[in-house]
Amino acid sequence: MNDEIAPTVAAQLLTLDEAAALLRTPVATLRYWRHLGVGPDGFRLGRRVVYRRQDVDRWVAEQQHAQSLRR
Repeated sequence: MNDEIAPTVAAQLLTLDEAAALLRTPVATLRYWRHLGVGPDGFRLGRRVVYRRQDVDRWVAEQQHAQSLRR
């Protein structure tokens, strides 16, 4: 059994600003990607849009993989 304490759900959630900073992209671009359905998976939590860190990491890995296939 793992002795480490699992991070709380809240610690795994990124705000729109945090996700944009992590991706080094403007917030407006992240909003546009969400509108088009092409960016990382996000969801509404109340009135706020949040992203799971693992979803952002997975999306980045998918983009990297897709880029390597095009070469």
